[in-house]
Formats: sequence, structure tokens, C-alpha cells
Amino acid sequence: MTNATLARSAPEAQGIPSRALSSLLDALDREVTYLHSLIVVRHGHIVAEGYWRPYDAATPHMLFSLSKSFTSSAIGMLVEQGKLSVDDRVLDFFPDEAPSDASPRLRAMRVRHLLTMTSGHDADPTRPIRQSNVDWVRGFFAAPLLYEPGERFVYNSGATYVCSAIAQKLTGQRLLEFLGPRLFEPLGFAQPTWEQSPQGIDTGGWGLRATTAEIARFGQLYLQKGAWQGRQQIPKAWVDEATSARVPNATAGNPNVGRPDWEQGYGYQFWRCRHSAYRGDGAHGQFCLVLPEQDAVVTTTAGTPDMQQVLNLIWERLLPHFGSAPLPADRAAADALASRLSTLTLPTPTGGPTPPASIKDRVHAVATNECGIESLAFTGDAVIVRSGSGEQRLPVGHREWARGRLALPGFPAAGQPAFTAVATAGGWTDERTLVLHLWSYETPWRNVWTCRFEDERLRIDREQHPPPSTSTPPAPLEARALTRVA
Repeated sequence: MTNATLARSAPEAQGIPSRALSSLLDALDREVTYLHSLIVVRHGHIVAEGYWRPYDAATPHMLFSLSKSFTSSAIGMLVEQGKLSVDDRVLDFFPDEAPSDASPRLRAMRVRHLLTMTSGHDADPTRPIRQSNVDWVRGFFAAPLLYEPGERFVYNSGATYVCSAIAQKLTGQRLLEFLGPRLFEPLGFAQPTWEQSPQGIDTGGWGLRATTAEIARFGQLYLQKGAWQGRQQIPKAWVDEATSARVPNATAGNPNVGRPDWEQGYGYQFWRCRHSAYRGDGAHGQFCLVLPEQDAVVTTTAGTPDMQQVLNLIWERLLPHFGSAPLPADRAAADALASRLSTLTLPTPTGGPTPPASIKDRVHAVATNECGIESLAFTGDAVIVRSGSGEQRLPVGHREWARGRLALPGFPAAGQPAFTAVATAGGWTDERTLVLHLWSYETPWRNVWTCRFEDERLRIDREQHPPPSTSTPPAPLEARALTRVA
């Protein structure tokens, strides 16, 4: 693996006041719930990098639809190799999966329609395809086409999955394998992983995990027109094509219609932004924002319900302060920024650290629940969770985060892959109430458990943030006291 680390610099040396970056952090803390990480790159130098504990620099994060921009990169490489054209018919790649009675619209669908999300569907077919027991490509072809291909932008993760399937047909490799020596290794990705379909195809439109610094290097690669350390990793022509506005997207098929940075046009799996910028993005605030006019890249991971506000604050607090020349050194401001970046943390529950004697170490049998929890015990510095897979001890910090592992079905979010890395903090607000915050720090999800003890009974009200969009909120856990921990 090459040494792909970006150089570091004081902000002033790259024309940005440290005070502007501190002001951005203030606004993000005040107005965004919640940011997990932030990196700002100017002139190829990292000028700010911070992680809100329990998130950190080393742990890969779910990228959601930011994965799409990596899939686009693979298609661009295959175009350069002459293995396909964006004008190729989609059905021609799938003779075994193509329906015998394909409609004229399906026969007219081209690769460019997949890339620009103008396949002709009136809604994203991904969720019903995933919920049914069908081959995903066949399911995509079976979904009705209400529009002519190219007629209308409709956000469509299934279209990106088909791009991944095309790449695997042409190369015999998963996207992860194909991009390994061509992108991930040159850019120094340590351990990227990609979710797969039941057919063994990388999902393409979601499912990639990477660190914030790796995302920043990907953005810098695009800022440099696909060149990295003297080699052209992605064709320059593809970078220009993919990141320009290929289709208008201020349509009802855009789930973010009404938000200005989602209405500036769509390229090949990249969004255009205001201020002549473009980005890859994923749900809940995973951003790779490229600003060519400012020679800058801004990357974030997050768990926010308001992605537009993240961009608003970058435009308001940071964009006006990109100078055209180095600024005088400001040691005090730079030191204050560095201190702030090194001490970022997400809020922990208030309250005391010690459970009352009547509760400590008592085992509570839990009624049947979707997570498979059979019993819980609270020792003060840990929660002991027993399920069908055995006993798990989850450390609990007080006014700080304690890291552990918790493997349960449906945790941290229903319908998502299992993630076991959990950081937990808790506080007793009174003798009968314990509040636990459980962050799945490879994902955007925070779970809040409010545990209320009443005589021999325990009720745990559960909240999930960001809240579930397609399922009902988690039901309370009901339990009754049994015995003390031996």
C-alpha cells in the first residue's frame, strides 16, 4: 500500500483563518444533530480534522449513498478500458436475466440512464426488491417503467446496483476487488468493505464503509481530475463528465426536492451543489464535498436528520473565508482550534454513576422482544445482556464513553446489517431511572434507553436516532426482577 496520507498545515498557511474554522465548529455543534467527523482540505493540505467521541479516525463508517460515487468511478475506468460505453443497452449485459417480453422502454434503457437516475421508473424499486425473494437484477427489470428512459430524474439506488452488476459481469470481480488496485490501494484505504446482495454482487448504491480521511483522499483525487501521485487513477474525461450536471433534478422524483443543494443538477452518481461545487453524499450526513474554485475538499460523517443545514453552515461560515494567498500566522487562534478539534465529544447523559443497592446486580428477565434479549443486569459500570447467543458484558461510562461490543438482531437499527461496536454512557437521574446512550460508532445510529425501575418491574423506553423511516419506533422492553448476579 502506498503512503497516501495528505500533508497537514496550519489553516493560515493555506489562506483560511483558524477563527473561521472554530466558528464553523461552534455552529455545527449548535445547529446540527449530530456530526461525527469533519475534515477540511485546502491546496492538498489537511487544515482541520476532528472527531466527536466516541467516533474516531481509525474506525470505518457507513457511507450509505456516498458509495454511489465509487461505483461511478469503476464504470468510468471500464469505459476507459473500452469494455463498455454509457450508450450500451442495459439488457445486453444480462441475457439470462432479461425478460422475454421486455417492454420498448426497458429495451431502450442505456447505461447512462442508470448513472443519471433517469431509468424510467416512477419510484426507487430498491426496497421492494430487497424485501422480496428474487434476483435483484430480475426484480429491477420487472419494476414498471412509467417514463421513457432519460425523461425524468427519479432517485434510484437499484439503478446503481445494476451498474455494479454490469461491472462484475465484465470483470468477473466484485467492485471491491476491481477497485482495490485501481483506487483503494493507491489512496491508502486500509480496510474497505462493501455489503453484497444475495447474488454475491456488491450493492453499489450503498454498503461501502471507509474512514473520513479516506473519503477526503477520494475527494482530493476528484479535485485533481483523477490524478494521484503522478498516476491517472480515474480518466480525466470521466471526472469532468461524471461531476457535471447531466440532467435536471428539481423534480418530484428527488426525495430532497425543496432543498437548494439537491436541485442543482445530477451527474453520473454525483450531485451538483451551489457555488460551483459538487459532491457525493449519503444518508444522514455522509459528505464528500469538492469545491474546485476554492481548491478545497470538505468531508463529514454524521447522523443528522437535516443534511441541508450541514451544507448551509459550510457555505455561511467557511466559504467566505477561503483566501487567495497565505495569511499571517495566528498562533493563538490555531492553538485554540487544535485544542477544540482534539476534545470534541458527543453529549453524555447527566446523572450519577452509581445504581441504588436495591437494583445493583439484580437480574431482570425481559419479555419477548425483536432483539432477542432474555435478561439484563446493571452492575454500575456495565450492563450484562443475555440472549440466545450467550452473555455479553457492555461497559458503561459516566460522563465519558466506554467502548464494547453488542451483537443483537435489529440493533442498532431494524433492517440494517449487524454492527457490534458500541460505545455507551449512562447516568442515574434519580434512584429509579437510568438513562443509557448507546452509539453504534460505525454507523449514524444512537439508541437511548430510559430504564425505569418500579418495585420488581423494569420498563425500558427506547429511542433511535436518526429515527426509523420505514418501520415503527422500537417498542418498550418490559422485564421483571429475578435474582442477583452470582
